[in-house]
Amino acid sequence: MHSSKKRSLPRPSHTRKPSGVRRRAWIFVALFSSFCIAGFAVLLSPVTSPAVLRFSHSLVSFCGVLIAACGGHARVEGSILRDPSSGFSVEMKDGCNAANVTVFLWSAMLAFPSPWKTKVWGFLAGGIVIHAINILRFISLFYLGLYSRYWFDFAHAYLWETLLVLDTVVVFSLWVNRVSQSAAVAHAA
Repeated sequence: MHSSKKRSLPRPSHTRKPSGVRRRAWIFVALFSSFCIAGFAVLLSPVTSPAVLRFSHSLVSFCGVLIAACGGHARVEGSILRDPSSGFSVEMKDGCNAANVTVFLWSAMLAFPSPWKTKVWGFLAGGIVIHAINILRFISLFYLGLYSRYWFDFAHAYLWETLLVLDTVVVFSLWVNRVSQSAAVAHAA
């Protein structure tokens, strides 16, 4: 006796439908990329350029205040921090104000599925951490430049760039962990 049912063979792996996890990962990548493009378009727009410049000036001014509060001497000239005795200066240009890594962080947070309240908390806390580290970076580069051009170039081009990107990844990872824990607690309740 033959059965009229057809035996279904497993589909080859190249024709399988993507799993839910894989699909969510692709959605995250697509959203993250879109938010990054939009964020950088806004950041580099001529309309926002004056605001970005004012932001850089305020960061440099804050660095000058911190240096003075710790007993150091630096003169603030817009986005330039200058040593009054040697004349050495560092300038905070567009890539130096940490706005770029903030766009990466906020894009990742926007793309990650979580409540808006959690996203806003992440934007604020993550932005503060990134900019605090960037202020430390700028002040350290100022002092490195006073004493060694070699170490200044190395720290500026390699060390601090890498550390800022890693900081952004760590902040995002900690935020995702916090979001996941909150979701698990809410789901259990």
